[in-house]
Amino acid sequence: ELPGFYYDSEKNRYFRLLPGHNNYNPLTKESIQYKAMECKRLKLLEEEEKQKKKTTRTGLNSSVLFQKRQLGLLSSTSYCRLVHELKVNCMQRRKIEIHSPDSSVAGTNNFKIIVADVACERIFTVNDVEHGGCKYGIINLSGLGKESLTVEMYDNLYFTNRKVNSVCWASLTHPDSHLCLMGIAETPGCASLLPASLFSSTNPGDRPGMLCSFKISTAWSCAWCLNPQADNCFSTGLTRRVLVTNVVTGHRQTFGTSSDVLAQQFATQTPMLYNGCRSGEIFSIDVRQRNRKGQSWKAIRLFHDSAVTSIRLLEAEHYLMAADMAGKIKLWDLRTAKCVKQYKGHHNEYAVLPLHVNEEEGLLTAVGQDCYTRIWSLQDAHLLRTIPSPHPASKDAIPSVVFSSRLGGRRGVPGLLMAVKQDLYHFSYN
Repeated sequence: ELPGFYYDSEKNRYFRLLPGHNNYNPLTKESIQYKAMECKRLKLLEEEEKQKKKTTRTGLNSSVLFQKRQLGLLSSTSYCRLVHELKVNCMQRRKIEIHSPDSSVAGTNNFKIIVADVACERIFTVNDVEHGGCKYGIINLSGLGKESLTVEMYDNLYFTNRKVNSVCWASLTHPDSHLCLMGIAETPGCASLLPASLFSSTNPGDRPGMLCSFKISTAWSCAWCLNPQADNCFSTGLTRRVLVTNVVTGHRQTFGTSSDVLAQQFATQTPMLYNGCRSGEIFSIDVRQRNRKGQSWKAIRLFHDSAVTSIRLLEAEHYLMAADMAGKIKLWDLRTAKCVKQYKGHHNEYAVLPLHVNEEEGLLTAVGQDCYTRIWSLQDAHLLRTIPSPHPASKDAIPSVVFSSRLGGRRGVPGLLMAVKQDLYHFSYN
């Protein structure tokens, strides 16, 4: 790093950074770094198209796995996990055609967030609108199993004026019947609970109205509770406080915090709410208790060195996965409050980016700020695959992904869905 110079790797020498017209020089450190990153991305895309079969572990192939399974050297769980690992390395990218009842809607706005329901039958989408704010829609994945690879997208055009920070599916009348949305208008923000049936092809006159909507300070995160001891409740992570709302009774409970709450998740076996903060602290709240001044209500406390952007509880709820703005992903044992694994390679400096844990398949997926999608083995934190974005990297082109072995429901197809810019891609298993 020489002040006033830049290094050209192709010519293997330094060049002086000379000021251009009006002291403006198009050659800056950032532009040089971007050019190098773009060359790397294009090279990786070219390699991905040429290389059909890859493996990240020596000696791992389907025939060896099958032999070990037949000999009883592998349990059914380990066999299933290693087969998924092999399949993930062979996924090929295909573009999906998006159809909509309103022909002017499909493929006109950039995808910002996509979130799948529990069964992976539908995907809720948040799209950026040119004049500001966001537009919402639901994509039905039933068409993914066909060779044509098309999906139907239904839009709700009533709520388009808010910027959405966070969204989650809610199960009020039946599984995944509603959607929690945390939006910012100008000031203050707004929390909304919408019926999923708003996004359908039925007669608009038959559609139910918004169930719950109230103004709040800046909202960062939201979570829905599936534990029967605190059912019909959703939580909102705000600036320096947590708000838990019962949508049936209207009762609200506030817990003050010392930092902004950027990530939340409810446990299902206990009525506990886990929160990740800008300060790097992760703490849990028992939502049955009443918040009193001077009372310590934080049950478990863990600490990262940077702002926590995503948390995910594993199935048995003894472990919690957390990612932060330093690009670190850690697996915490909640019984000992110690970090037991680190997943290396993730890149993040400022963005609130989600983690996707597929415990049955033994996989962890995360998209970095550099627009690369990375997949790790949950068991040993081995980086299995790095997928480059089909579009040049930029702040407004960070992909949003969904991974499932049943995309489209019980008889669905396995693979990864990637939404970037106006396009939707399916990385399918061979």
